[in-house]
Order: sequence, then structure tokens, then C-alpha cells
Amino acid sequence: MSDGPISYLPSDGLSYDPTEAVYWDEAALAKELERAFEVCHGCRMCFKYCDSFPTLFRFIDERHGGDVRKLTRAETEEVVDHCFQCKLCEVQCPYTPRDGHEFQLDFPKLVHRYNAVHGSRRSWLQRAALSDPDRTGAAARASFGLANAMNRVALHRWFMEKALGIHRDKLLPDFAASTFERWATAEGLTDGEPGEVVLFSTCYVEHNEPEVGKDTVKVLRRNGVEVRCQRGLQCCGMPAWESGDLATLRRKAHANLDRLMPHVEAGAKVVVINPTCSMMLRREWPELLEGADRERSERLAGAVMDAGEYLWSIRNEARFDAKFASSPGDKVAYHAPCHLRAQGVGFKGRDLLRKIPGVKPATVMECCGHDGTYAMTVDGFEPSARLGKKAFEGMAEAGAEIWATDCPLAALQFQQHAGVKPMHPMSILARAYEPDGFGPAGEAQDEGEGEG
Repeated sequence: MSDGPISYLPSDGLSYDPTEAVYWDEAALAKELERAFEVCHGCRMCFKYCDSFPTLFRFIDERHGGDVRKLTRAETEEVVDHCFQCKLCEVQCPYTPRDGHEFQLDFPKLVHRYNAVHGSRRSWLQRAALSDPDRTGAAARASFGLANAMNRVALHRWFMEKALGIHRDKLLPDFAASTFERWATAEGLTDGEPGEVVLFSTCYVEHNEPEVGKDTVKVLRRNGVEVRCQRGLQCCGMPAWESGDLATLRRKAHANLDRLMPHVEAGAKVVVINPTCSMMLRREWPELLEGADRERSERLAGAVMDAGEYLWSIRNEARFDAKFASSPGDKVAYHAPCHLRAQGVGFKGRDLLRKIPGVKPATVMECCGHDGTYAMTVDGFEPSARLGKKAFEGMAEAGAEIWATDCPLAALQFQQHAGVKPMHPMSILARAYEPDGFGPAGEAQDEGEGEG
């Protein structure tokens, strides 16, 4: 490479599209890493989001006299491994393709590209345990509750840490005895022609917290929405893609597209409960899939909506039900998930809570640090808690009795490190429709519409 100044403009190695041959070229990738690191080193706006940027700046400043070219392979891998794909640097960066900037810089996608080309540094056992929640959930149910019990046994957790790299102190979610799909089938929600919406329940709701899915169905139906569920849906593929496993992501996306596209072609919206999954379906699949699946994913993306986003879209229709029978009152705090921020659709779950009499939620925008499976690992557990500290403190300082977030994994993070497990906005709404959900509802408030 040249010893002259490093241009901030894209090199001939620029690619965020794995269907392009240059994407997989190691030399081309090295050019783009060098350029991106130089841009970030000169900007430094993203110093606070994760350890990637402070680590990068420290290596360049303290070890290499400001010369990005002197970074070693090991140092580059350390910078890459600290990225947990919160996407906040891309949200805040002024140089992105999203903003149409000539630099065309997308740091999280460059990290994904690096892992896809060079492979994850996670062990194959850890990848097997964390990259396919569907397989893990099925195995846990087959244990008839033993998996949940063993996750609380210190000796077993020590073994998991040594064998799988899952931190012994990480609070892990319980696995439900029965899936959301089984409940939906029993309710007749998987039968008949496509409806107004089809619910993408997500693997977490499917295997860990079916009640969130049930609450979402209850709230949508209460508001006159014709809801359908679909048998055979799989994980969105993000846990696999965290390790650069594009093949598994594409396999799961293909299976989901086969099941969702008949609903989309019939005019239904795809309502997604978890922001990470809606981000994958809406923003990531159209850029990661290939051939006919890419074309299908582009059509699917136009139909994808967050659960709160969809309900908010019908708030001015006669069917919208604002007759809440109880209220949590004014002591509510809402945490904004990073992957909802990345989609730029606002925080409609929070705004819907304002429809409940007396509710004026405080909003906390800081990252909680969980971010997929990162917080579960030995390497990620401590940094995730440290990086989430401002979010924990922000929610606590709000003095709220009810905490809310759209992200189930963020709820788990708050439960462990702040002592309170937030509720999904759909669960809060479901309770507010019941007379004994929180106690008597207050007088109707002024319904000023939310921002963002």
C-alpha cells in the first residue's frame, strides 16, 4: 500500500454486499479497514458506544505514533471483536450510505464483513450453543425443565463457562415448556387465509417468553386487527451473523420467506415483536441475501413493522381502543432499544403508553450493552455491564415503578444489573385494558402525540 496520505474516499475495495466478489477479497477488505480506521481516528465522535473505538484510538496513538497502517492483525481483530453490533455508531455517523455521504462508511457492516471473510474467533462449541436459538430451544424443551434448573447450578455454570465460553454469572432466560406457536395453533391463529397482519413472533418469544406474544395478539385484536400467525417460522439469523455465518442466516431467511411471502402477497403487514428481528427483516436481509431471495426480501421489507409502530399507525381510526380500565400512573420509564433507533421509525411503543391515562414515560436512550449474545460470553459479560451502566442508572434515576422496553434481551440485562425487569409495551397495554391490571385508571389525559 502507498505511504502517502490515506484518502477518506472509498477505495476500490469498498463493498457491503456479499454477492460481490470484492466483498470476499482479503486485500480489498484490508484497504477498506485501513480507510475506515483512518476516518474514525480523525473523527472520534463514536468514542462512547463500545470498546472498539477507544481500543482503536489507543493502539494508533500509543503504539503506532498515529499511523493506522502499523496496526497488526491481532490488534485489528481485537478492535473488531469489541463491536457488538448495537449500530449506534452508524446511527450517529455523518459519513454513511444512509446519509448519502461520499465516504460511504458503515463500521458495523465492515465488522460483519471481516467476520464473514476471516471467520469468528468464537470456538465452534460456543457458536453451536449461541448461533441457533431454535435448536437450543428445542433441546431445552426436550429436557423437560432440566435445562432451566441446571442453569442455576454453580457447578454446571462453571462447566458451561469452560466448555462453551458462556459466563458463569450471566442471567440466562428460562425456556418455556410450550412454544408460542403451539399456543397460536390451539387458538386457531395459524388457520385460514392471510389476515391484516401476520405476526413474526421471534425466536425469543417463541422459546422463552410466549406471554409477550400472547399480549401482542391480545392488544392487536382488542383494536380490531385481524391477526394471523404462521407455523414453522425460524430465527431471523442475527445470532449466526454475529459470528459471520452467512450460510445459516440465508438458510433461515429462505425458510421464513417461504412462509411469510404468501401473507405479504395478500397485502398483510409483517408485525415483528423484537426490534433486532425487525431490523434484520427490514434492513439486513435485502443486502445479505442473493438471487430470488433478495428480491423477495425487498418486497418483504416494505411490509415489516414493529408491533408498536403498527398499532400507532391505526391510532386515528375508529377501531383504536383507548378505553383503558387501569393505569400504572406517571411513574413509568421507557428504554429505547438500539436496534429500534437504527431503523429510524421512532419509539411508538413508548408513544402508545402515553395513551394510557396518567402515563408520561421518562425516556432513556443509552445502550444497555446486551446486544444479542455478546453479554452472554466470557469476553462480553463485563464490558456489557460497564457499557450499560448509564442506561441502568438512567432508568433508576427516573424513579419509575414500571419499566418498559421493546427488547426482551434488554429486559434481561436490566433485570440482572439494575434489579428490575422491564415489561414490553404490549404487555403494559394488555394489562391496562384489564380493570385489575394496575389499579383504577385515572382521568383521561391530554393525548398529545409522541415524537420520534
